[in-house]
Amino acid sequence: MTLAPHKKAKALKSTSRRPAKELCSECGLCDTYYIHYVKEACAFINQQIAELEEQTHDRSRNLENPDDWYFGVHQNMMAARKREPIPGAQWTGIVSTIAIEMLTRGLVEGVVCVQNTEADRFQPKPVIARTPEEILAARVNKPTLSPNLSVLEQVEQSAMKRLLVIGVGCQIQALRAVEKQLGLEKLYVLGTPCVDNVTRAGLQKFLDTTSRSPSTVVYYEFMQDFRVHFKHEDGSVETVPFFGLKTNQLKDVFAPSCMSCFDYVNSLADLVVGYMGAPFGWQWIVVRNNRGQEMLDLVRGQIETQPVVSQGDRRNAVQQSIPAYDKGVTLPMWAAKLMGVVIEKIGPKGLEYARFSIDSHFTRNYLYVKRNHPEKLEAHVPEYARRIVGQYRLPE
Repeated sequence: MTLAPHKKAKALKSTSRRPAKELCSECGLCDTYYIHYVKEACAFINQQIAELEEQTHDRSRNLENPDDWYFGVHQNMMAARKREPIPGAQWTGIVSTIAIEMLTRGLVEGVVCVQNTEADRFQPKPVIARTPEEILAARVNKPTLSPNLSVLEQVEQSAMKRLLVIGVGCQIQALRAVEKQLGLEKLYVLGTPCVDNVTRAGLQKFLDTTSRSPSTVVYYEFMQDFRVHFKHEDGSVETVPFFGLKTNQLKDVFAPSCMSCFDYVNSLADLVVGYMGAPFGWQWIVVRNNRGQEMLDLVRGQIETQPVVSQGDRRNAVQQSIPAYDKGVTLPMWAAKLMGVVIEKIGPKGLEYARFSIDSHFTRNYLYVKRNHPEKLEAHVPEYARRIVGQYRLPE
């Protein structure tokens, strides 16, 4: 299939719509002339993870292996952290360091990443970084829907042939679907796990209802100790237990696309760097293929690693969380803190915490699709997600 001439495509772009409608994740593909492929490429119109895994990794998940259900195709997993963290990085800066090494060594000519606008540190601004300084300007997650793929036109117009793209699952599925149309000689994909993004207005509601000082939050993360960690401008860290979130007010704040997503672990990236399968203070790295190993090898001398571990049993906690979320239950803060302390001591850790997070979100999302888009349920929910959800009792 060939693209329409660019002049015609430009006209199409100006009148483009969002074919996924309310499920659109604003990945940016529809803002380019690659909208021509959106009905095949969009993760929320045409879920095709298994086929794209085969294309990307030379195999899809082994459904006889529960680790594949949860973590996707992978060659290796580990916990890691930089020996000398990058100042201002959300973690220790592994993602930024890999991107800088790939650029300065000439493996790629540009890096698709997300800076923020001058007016708003949480408003994403996708760019093609061509210098280490531009990469560093993109450090820290932007917890809002981000049109990363909107820069694909610039890639083609620049005549780049070697590219690194940093992104989340919905963006990467669309990217993989149009990969062969980009005219690249080499594409590397560095992914981050992603769940529960919001619009900018939704983010503000979350901050206003959760943090003691919404206007000074620099970044935040839902951490392995079952607390949300808010980093403030003065360097202080504020923690709020998961079970103390005002679920009754926040239940509908997440984007419908995120409530319909079953690719938390970014299964089509070459290398994934997150945190949920690692001990507190470490990052979780998943190598999916040889390109991912090549990327990780670039920073081997700058990081320390340790094997992943798995402790505890998440099943009871997941089963109890299903009706609690469904009914919008919010505990008094004293009870939430107490429950957080207990679960931190005896609850799931390492890969079992990752499974807890995946189970909790997949059961919730399955119910969301079943109730709000029943016509999509059969085609949209991947087989590995069905097997995960099938371990639990769900309300109607």
